[in-house]
Amino acid sequence: MIGSPVQHHVQLGLYAEWHSGTLSFLHDIFKDKPVLATEFKGMGFSATPGHLSRGIGILKTAKFEIDNGWLTSFKGIVSAEIFSDFLEMATHLLEQGYKDPAAVMIGSVLEEHLRQLCQNNSLPIDTPKDGKSIPKKADTMNAELTKAGVYNLLSQKSVTPWLDLRNNAAHGKYNEYTEEQVKLMMQGVTDFIARTSQ
Repeated sequence: MIGSPVQHHVQLGLYAEWHSGTLSFLHDIFKDKPVLATEFKGMGFSATPGHLSRGIGILKTAKFEIDNGWLTSFKGIVSAEIFSDFLEMATHLLEQGYKDPAAVMIGSVLEEHLRQLCQNNSLPIDTPKDGKSIPKKADTMNAELTKAGVYNLLSQKSVTPWLDLRNNAAHGKYNEYTEEQVKLMMQGVTDFIARTSQ
């Protein structure tokens, strides 16, 4: 179960906002491939940690498809406003004590920002392997952006633990970090994006 074990429901208003925002996002981004939106909608509406966890799982699948280049129109659709909305959703989750899905959301926004920085600075976001093009890992992009002078070593050293925290959250290692660390991550990532946006 994601979040506090003593809570059996997510705050209804915030859940409704997250639910409708996510459904809208999936409809808009996967117009030609509606299976994810259909699956998300098929969960029904229940403001429980279990439903929240299932929804996060569907979002992880969406992210995997995006990362692996399955959406050719992704760059033209996703805007900074969408990621701002995801950070706002993460803030609401944190306020309700749901540090784990918040950490995944913040980390996903950070990784996409690194990818956009690479593209804006003519750095490759994929690497060839066995005749295929594989998306670079976030820590690799972080190092290459620093080497290219897009941001300094101090910024790189700030990004590294945020990526580690996101990985712990994504792999269910919820005891490896605290709610306070996720709050600091939120503040740091927000500042980093504002500072490095072009």
